[in-house]
Amino acid sequence: QKMFDNVKREFIQENGISNGDTTKRSQVFREYQLSVKKEDRAKGTWTLQQYEGKYRSAMYAAVKAAKAANYTSAGTIEFLLNNDNNFYFMEMNTRIQVEHPVTEAVTGVDLIKEQIRIAAGEHLKLRQKDIAVRGHAIECRINAEDPFNNFSPSPGCVDLFVPAGGPGVRLDTHVYSGYSIPPYYDSLLGKLIVHGNTREEAIACCRRAIDEIIVNGVKTTLPFQKLVLNHKSFVEGKYDTGFVERMMKERANPPQKEE
Repeated sequence: QKMFDNVKREFIQENGISNGDTTKRSQVFREYQLSVKKEDRAKGTWTLQQYEGKYRSAMYAAVKAAKAANYTSAGTIEFLLNNDNNFYFMEMNTRIQVEHPVTEAVTGVDLIKEQIRIAAGEHLKLRQKDIAVRGHAIECRINAEDPFNNFSPSPGCVDLFVPAGGPGVRLDTHVYSGYSIPPYYDSLLGKLIVHGNTREEAIACCRRAIDEIIVNGVKTTLPFQKLVLNHKSFVEGKYDTGFVERMMKERANPPQKEE
């Protein structure tokens, strides 16, 4: 198998029905586990035209794979994108992704509703030409973990919970003041999804929303996500799957100021 350093993970979400009618649901989004999920069409040193061309190739490959397997319902195909801008198949998750609100934010398509329609035996409501991407979206997966202690679990009682709100902000959560976080299950507390007309607007909106959220009583990943959103490499779109590790090393060993 090939070994790649500093790659990007690209997810392509699809919905399909058993007659081979597979519709690509979203533009690609890149993510680092337990970090920030982002739908972003402009990145790194690529021009928009280069990126769109490479994305379309991956998108068609994903649809071809789903049709070959006669796949039904929602699914997500993952690719790795290396420094030479070549994409490689990684895996397919035969389910809806936890990051699906990112796609919903930029397309206006309710993926869960479409998945239920397919399960009920109905045809796809939308064709590929009906799906348009508007703006940029970012998702922060908020977990009850200590990000500065190797993301160790932080179960316990949420003494106070105050959600964020306002234009462009969506918060999917089951948490409330007095909620007890059990130590037995996934530590996910909620998903913060923001949308803006531009990437810069989305980042600014996400920073504001994180500042508004209050979760007292347990540690969460919110301070870590704030760190990511303010990091120069992330702001400039220059990041990959090694970004978080490098950022945490920088935090642990900051450069010494010259006297």
